[in-house]
Amino acid sequence: MSEHDEESAQSRIRVLKPGRRRGRAQQRFRRGVYLLPSTLTLANMFCGYACIVYSMRGELEKAAPLIGVAIIIDMLDGRVARMTGTTSAFGVEFDSLADIISFGVAPAVLAFQWGLQPLGRLGWAAGFVFVAGAAIRLARFNIQAGTGDKRYFVGLPSPAAAGVAASTIFFHPMGFESPAAALPVLALVIVPGLLMVSNIRFYSFKTIDLKTRRAYPVLALLALGLALMTAHEIMLVVIAYTYLASGPLMWAWSRLRRQSHEEHEDEVTTKVTTTTKI
Repeated sequence: MSEHDEESAQSRIRVLKPGRRRGRAQQRFRRGVYLLPSTLTLANMFCGYACIVYSMRGELEKAAPLIGVAIIIDMLDGRVARMTGTTSAFGVEFDSLADIISFGVAPAVLAFQWGLQPLGRLGWAAGFVFVAGAAIRLARFNIQAGTGDKRYFVGLPSPAAAGVAASTIFFHPMGFESPAAALPVLALVIVPGLLMVSNIRFYSFKTIDLKTRRAYPVLALLALGLALMTAHEIMLVVIAYTYLASGPLMWAWSRLRRQSHEEHEDEVTTKVTTTTKI
């Protein structure tokens, strides 16, 4: 091989090396992007597991906020996956399994340690209603994903149901010891558990477009809500129960409007029939 050939070969090697490095860097970046949503899902699952551990140790004031952290992480992992284009069937199933722990088992154990334990088997059964409702809700959501109206959830979302129990216990971590005092705790798990498997619609907030000018008032309201939540724990309770009541209220309002519309149509039909006979 001549000196010219050796120099040209070395120059080709020097040219190829940076390209290979860039290709490897891009592969590592893609792997990191794909791992990011799953890492957030693991963090969500860890919060649920830690909530169970703290609940079993009786440290409810530490256990309840972990469900709130899990709710925030759960809101992020799906959006990160959609923004980075890394959505997959594995991610959907993994997220649902993590949600069953964080928003099904963990709130039930937390509520049991807080107020269901004095009720004995009745408390066990009430806690299981919540766990079963969360599991059914998540399974139905996976089946119906992409087929319904994106503006609404069918049934109470499991993070919102978990937030009802977590906010209540975070506001008043002192539990109940007598069965008579613990009876109201049954509603804390049974009502959200039944709403999760109901056909009542709840607003999803998925149609908010942050790229339009209308999003600025929404962002201002969100900032105000965060400020109020940090001001006092009662705001978490107000937000959780307001969203819980929003579904049944919208259902009742739609039924009333439908009934009044049907009555108006009947009146119009009666008048037309009477006029025709005359």
